[in-house]
Amino acid sequence: MRSYQSKRTCLVAALVISAAGAASGPAQAEEDFSEALLGGKPIIDLRLRYEHVEQEGLPNNANAYTGRARLGYETGSFYGFSALADFDLIGHVGPEDYNDTINGRATYPVVPDADTAELNRLQIAYTGLPATTVTVGRQRIILGNARFVGNVGWRQNEQTFDAFRVVNTSLPDTTLGYAYVNRVNRIFGENSPAGRFRGDTHLFNVDYAGLGVVTIGGYAYLLDLNEAPALSTATYGVRLSAPFDIAEGTKLTLIGEYAHQNDHAGNPLSLDLDYYLAEATVAHGAASLTAGYERLGSDGTTGFSTPLATLHAFNGWADAFLATPAAGLEDIYVAASYALTGIPMVSKLVLGVAYHEFSSDKGGVDFGNEFDVVANFVLTSRLSFNVKYASFDGKNGFADRDKTWISVTYAY
Repeated sequence: MRSYQSKRTCLVAALVISAAGAASGPAQAEEDFSEALLGGKPIIDLRLRYEHVEQEGLPNNANAYTGRARLGYETGSFYGFSALADFDLIGHVGPEDYNDTINGRATYPVVPDADTAELNRLQIAYTGLPATTVTVGRQRIILGNARFVGNVGWRQNEQTFDAFRVVNTSLPDTTLGYAYVNRVNRIFGENSPAGRFRGDTHLFNVDYAGLGVVTIGGYAYLLDLNEAPALSTATYGVRLSAPFDIAEGTKLTLIGEYAHQNDHAGNPLSLDLDYYLAEATVAHGAASLTAGYERLGSDGTTGFSTPLATLHAFNGWADAFLATPAAGLEDIYVAASYALTGIPMVSKLVLGVAYHEFSSDKGGVDFGNEFDVVANFVLTSRLSFNVKYASFDGKNGFADRDKTWISVTYAY
């Protein structure tokens, strides 16, 4: 109850401040309000997708034809205030030959895009303070590269946060951020028992870019998840990124990251876990090549967890490791991409490939390997066509799986 009262207080305060500002000049305020209300922009985000999954140990293959219409509106600014609301309509065509996690099709692989009609975002933003943005309500939050906190934008139903968030850039070369999260609205939808995390979560982050080529970021993520107490953790980390020009038109970017994770709030476990990342990318013109090592540590019984992350973007697109194994996870990977232009009827074609070798943190057990490939056709500034494939060859208890996606997206 305490957390819901905090959220309600923030919303009431924002409305009171807005009303006070409007009262200072009724005639002008009415004109400005109409301009702000009518001078906003519509939100139209449409996506059609076919997803095919073959998974070892399941008798049926998944074939899902799903669609999403995200429709909404964002107002202009009125005395520093603006509002945004959008809704998701997600459905399928054809037979439900897939497990959307709530349709009872347990003999099919999971495609977690359940039919739903629900509020995606409803937020008020305020920019009337110097170098500060305050956002209250249901909102999208993506911190850094989304390894710890993201919106899982790959799925039809994105992850959003009922939160109070402040971002400040008043200090030179510095970005400070804080968010209090009352509820996480997960990708499974409001009809799913796993569709939400409630609790009192605090997210702190700071980035400093005043050290020449080096950018340093620090964070503290204090997760209190009532529905998943074993995932309630306190994670403290630091990330370094440094781009170097090594030749004309060629850039080398080095990234290093470390985080430590302990149990937090109502977690019944005693955790003492580490996270490491080392990555190097060479980019020249339209081509890039990346090599990296990521380790999610283990204490022998529990692995380092990132339950609010955009997990699909990490450790392979086949989603074999959405939950970190109890023995932890080591991922050695290489990836390459190339962007092509000048193709008839295509603004840009981006090709990408990746390869992963997976093993446990404890004991060095071979978990398998994965090959990924993607082709993204940017047809116009609003329309794109995407073909993506992932093949995971699992070992020592991890099932083989192959996934194919064909998507068409229109965003206005």
